[in-house]
This record gives sequence, structure tokens and C-alpha cells, in this order.
Amino acid sequence: MARIPLIEEADHPELAEAIGHIRAGRGGALLNVYKLLLHSPALAQTWFDHNAAVRGKTTLSGRLREIVIIRVAHLNGVDYVLAQHVPALAVAEGLTLAECEALADGRAAGLFDPRERAALAYAEAMTLSTAVQDDVFADVRRHFDDREIVEMSVLIGTYIMHNRVMKALAIDLEPEGNRGR
Repeated sequence: MARIPLIEEADHPELAEAIGHIRAGRGGALLNVYKLLLHSPALAQTWFDHNAAVRGKTTLSGRLREIVIIRVAHLNGVDYVLAQHVPALAVAEGLTLAECEALADGRAAGLFDPRERAALAYAEAMTLSTAVQDDVFADVRRHFDDREIVEMSVLIGTYIMHNRVMKALAIDLEPEGNRGR
């Protein structure tokens, strides 16, 4: 159970505009993460806007984005993110269930190409330490241009933040019908 009660739309008509904006950008859904963040409407809005930019306005492929998000969630042990992304979002972006399962323990060697493996090593380095080793960065540099490296770094950092906030506040999983939105 969440450590902070979730905001229920019917109880907070003063949040109608913010909720409407979030719903419009989330296919009509008001996910638990937003119900929690709406205790601070400005943070809910910036979280939403940042997420939209990180997930939809970068040059990274959806497949690569999901690989990184899922691996970071596994490294942090965050069921909420995993339930939102596996299988619905991941499969929609071209991952197989076997690939999603391999991301749980880093068994990536045979399932992912060298570019994806470089991104996974980078995600692990950023998640498990505050410094990325030179050899890991050099491999990323071989496969990604400057823009992609910045976008991937911000994506990884965003999901490290997501995972930590969700774990600290023990956010409840979405009902089955709202997963993958």
C-alpha cells in the first residue's frame, strides 16, 4: 500500500485542469504515479512533461528506450515500472518476452546486438555507480552520436529517479486495465 494516499479526481475539483492535461496525454488514464504526484500539482506537471519528452521526443528508438527502462527497473527492483512496461510497452516496441526476461538478470549477450549491449552496460554503470567507467563510455561512443548519448543519459537518469521515488513511496501497482499506458 502506498505510503501517501492517492489523489482521487472526484475529491479534488481544483485539480481538474491538471488532471485533464495528464489524462489527455496518457490516453485517458490517470495512473497511480500521477495520483500520488498530484499532492504537488507543479511536480505532477513537470514529471508528465519530462516523461513525454524523454519517451517520445528523442531520436532513440522505442526498442532501445524500453530495453534501458526495463534493465534500470530490474537493477532497482521496482515492480511498478516493470508492470507498466512489460509486456505491453516492451512488446509494442519490438522486444520479445524472452528478451524482457533476460533483462532481469543481465543475460543480454545472445539476445541483443552490440549497440544494445553498449546501452545496457551504460545503464548498469549509471544505475549502480555515480561514475561511468571509461571503457563503458568508449563503447557507448562507438555506437551512439552526441545527441543520442545525451538523450540516453537523461533517459537512464529519469528512470533512476522514477524508480527511487516509486520505491520510497511504495506506490501501488496499476489495476490490470491501466498497465502499459
